[in-house]
This record gives sequence, C-alpha cells and structure tokens, in this order.
Amino acid sequence: MKNLSALSIAAALLSAPVLAQEPVIHDGEFEYLRAQYGDVWDSQDVEIEEKLSEIRAANNGKPPNILYILIDDVSFGQMGNRTLNYVTGIDTPSINNLASEGLSLMRMYTEPSCTPTRTAMLTGRHPIRAGVKEVKVALVGEGLSSEEVTIAEILKEKGYNTAHVGKWHQGDIEQAYPHNQGFDWAAFPLHQQVQLSLMTREAMQSNTMLGFHASGQTNQFALDQRFKPYGLVTGVEAEAGGEAREVGIAPGEEWTQAKYDEMNERYQRQILEQLERLAAEDAPFFLQYWPLYPLNFVYPDQAISRNGGFHADKLQLLDSWIGDLLAKVDALGLRDNTIVMLMADNGLMYHYEGTSGLNQLIYRGGKTQHLEGGVRTDAFIRWPGVIEAGSAAGDIVHVSDLFTTFARIAGASDLIPRDRVIDGVDQTALLLNGEGNSRRDYVYVYEGTVLRSVVKQEFKMHLPAPGQPGAAAPVFNIYRDPREENPLVGYSLWSGASFQDMVKRHQMTIAKHPHFPLGKGVPYEGISNLRPESELTREVFASWQKK
Repeated sequence: MKNLSALSIAAALLSAPVLAQEPVIHDGEFEYLRAQYGDVWDSQDVEIEEKLSEIRAANNGKPPNILYILIDDVSFGQMGNRTLNYVTGIDTPSINNLASEGLSLMRMYTEPSCTPTRTAMLTGRHPIRAGVKEVKVALVGEGLSSEEVTIAEILKEKGYNTAHVGKWHQGDIEQAYPHNQGFDWAAFPLHQQVQLSLMTREAMQSNTMLGFHASGQTNQFALDQRFKPYGLVTGVEAEAGGEAREVGIAPGEEWTQAKYDEMNERYQRQILEQLERLAAEDAPFFLQYWPLYPLNFVYPDQAISRNGGFHADKLQLLDSWIGDLLAKVDALGLRDNTIVMLMADNGLMYHYEGTSGLNQLIYRGGKTQHLEGGVRTDAFIRWPGVIEAGSAAGDIVHVSDLFTTFARIAGASDLIPRDRVIDGVDQTALLLNGEGNSRRDYVYVYEGTVLRSVVKQEFKMHLPAPGQPGAAAPVFNIYRDPREENPLVGYSLWSGASFQDMVKRHQMTIAKHPHFPLGKGVPYEGISNLRPESELTREVFASWQKK
C-alpha cells in the first residue's frame, strides 16, 4: 500500500462523502411516539439548533455552564412553594426564588431511591440497564461500570471542566469513583447517610438507629464480631488520573454526628471554592453539588424552623446554603450564561415520617416505592434570557432526560453512545419553547429489577401479579386520584391492552439490547491512605468471596 502524506489524507477525507451518524437507540415506546411525531420534531430541531447557535454566539461562542444540584429524599411540594412552606413549617426562600426565576417542572419523575436515580441522570439509562438495582450501605465490591458513559465524560470531551461535590453513592470500587467517571476533581463519601448519620451513638440515643451501636446493649451472647459494619471509609477527595485520599478521620477514630456535620459544612465550603475556581478558567464548566443534608437523624440543639423535625430543620439550613451558592454565581458574573438546575432524587424517607418533619403531602408513598410519592419530586431550572422566568410545565420528564438534554445544549449530542439503549429523551424543546413541548408522555417505574408500574399521560397501571390478567391490574387517574388509592374498572377496561402493549415494546427493546453487567471489583482500591480498620474490613469481606 502506498504511503500517503498527511496532506493527501486530509484531502481524501474532505472530498469523501459525509457519512450520517447512526441514530441514538431509544426504548420502543419512544420510537412508537416518534413514528407519530418524527416529522414535527425534525422540523422543530432545526429551529432549536438555530436558537442554540444564537445563544452561543451571544456568549462569544461559549456554551452555557451547568450547575446541577441534587437534593436527597425530599417529596414533591416540600420546597420551592411559599404556600406549602406555611403548611409544613419549613421555609425555603432561596429555592422559592430560584423557582420564580425559571421553569418549574411539575411532573418530574425519578427512580424510587437515590443510587438508581443518580445512575439514570449520569448515564441517561434506566439503572437496570447498567446493572444497578438498589441502594447499598456497606461493602459490596460493586459499582457503576467503566463501560457506562456519563454526562461528565461527554461534556469533558467537549471541552468542559468538570467537578463533583457531595454524595455520590455509585459504588465502592475504583472504576465507579467520580474522578474515574468524567470528573476532573471530586470530594465525596464512599457510602451514604445510613453510615454517616445513622450508624452513630447519637442516632442510637435519638432512637432512630436501633441495635447497631455497642453501647446500646450488653452484647452478652454475641459471637460474630463482624456482623455489624465497621471500618467503613468515610469521605475522600481525588483528581482525575490519581488516587483518592480519605479526609476528616484518623485511624482508630470513631465516626460521630459532629463529624457528619463537619462533612456537610466542608462540602458547602468546597462547592463555593470549586465554583470560584471554575469561573476563573476559560472553558465552560459542569459542576455538581449533591448535598448530604437534609438527611440527618439527630435533633439540633436549637431548631431553626417552625417544624423542627431532624430532616425539616436541615432542609431549611440547606436552603440558606443554596442561597449562598446562587449569590456566588451572581457575584462571579456567571448568571447569564449558567444553567442552574435543582431537584430531589426521590420521595421522602417515609420510614421516619413524623420525627423527620417531612410528610407525604400530595402523593402517597416515598423512598423505595413505585408510588407517585416515591418518584415525583420538585425540579426547577433557570437559564436567564432563554427559559421564561416564572414559567411551569406539566409535561412528563424523567431524570434520565437530563443526560440527553445537557448533551444537546452543550453541542455534544454526537458523543452520546450509539451501542446501547439511551432512555433519556432530548427535552431541549421543552426548555426553549415551554410547556407542551416534551417528547415523552410515559415512564416505566422499577423497584429494583421488577417493573412495578407504567405511567402514560395521566394514567398509571400497577402491574398485575404474575399469572393475573391485565384487566385485573389497577389503573389510576393521577389527576383525580393522586394518592393512587381508588383504581376504577372504567379505566382498566379500555387501557389494559394499551398498557400491556407498552410493556411488550419495552421488553422487546431489552431482548434486542440486553442489560449491561454491574461493575465488579475489590472494595476501596484506589484509596491511598486506607485506615487499618478499613483494610481489615476489606480483608474480611474478601475472605468469603469467590476466589
């Protein structure tokens, strides 16, 4: 074969016909809608691309920064609404103000618990497609696989600087850490608030964690000294390409509520520092803040809210911290070209309803459940001059849509993987053109590996038990019955077959594009300064695993 010069290769490439990129693989239900609306959407996309080009041109060719705030375990209506502030006794003026400055997504669906929701946002995929099934507390040797492509990786490849501060909860193995999933810098705990705020002496004394702390019982007849989790890594910090380092705890030191409070304060300080650092760079940035508060299980010395519950009080505190963060955005001159989005990851931890100060409000259910109270959350997005201030949209949106939408806005749609199903739908039209422009009217809701319900428009079917006919499945009108308490046969008689068809289309997509396996590995690899007790717990964990 002839040797070709660089110039001749370039000339050949320029003269060759441009090959169209393969389309993104979506779920069968999206394709079913696309068959009905594809021509309209294609025409709209031309206008959207023109708008995005105009927005970039007005900002010296720079795409917008993205600040994404994800709050833990707060049900729909708990924040962003002055009326419900008075109902609940929790004031959220900063979040209320953010809502008034942008678009309120009134029908945002998430996954039923925190790890799956975060996976869906990061990958644009139903978590089951990435092998992610549930929330884990202690060592598991599992996590988000390196095969998954995150929004941070896509934006980073497009020239964005990326940083993550706060809860992560995507696994305890090295490939799953945020600095190995597209973030240039990250500060995060390896586990989550069950370890950090519940597995403490103070939580035992407040009667919220039972049986864990050794001081709460004599342990007279206990034989297994490894039954209760111990030696878990707490918070670490890391840069891309390097190892993580645990901070804030010394070998042999007991984790306490005071240390948990210090961790939250550190993350709030670091999000302000990272914002300032990124603002000083020439590149656009993608900055995530995933606070640990309001999850907290010890009453404060003095409540700051009328409510006083141990979650409610921290939600009001977090609101003031978010106010400080948004004020920093303005002070740094970032406001006009920065998208700020704030939402919760799933409904309240209803197991502590009452003492937490949070309650189910409009929708029944909470964390871990497929009911609306488990998967409906507040969501607000501000983009000055682009998104109409004080607007609202009743269109259905799923958290996975953020992956595809952020990629489109950043001009990175070409980097979305084409070798796997992407459940996230591009909702740029909804953001730019307002209510009535969503490209989904459906959601599949899993609990772990089990598909538990299907949402379509204002209707929702709870899937029948195995062996039961579709006509026996309860169907609810969410407008008329938001608490899903009164299924009416008048709904199921006409919709049962349509819902079954939706499930079949979903299953056909899975059969054609099987789920990816969950990432596996040795817990705590890639942490440079493991404490001896963490080394021990890892050794014990490994001792009974398959060799």
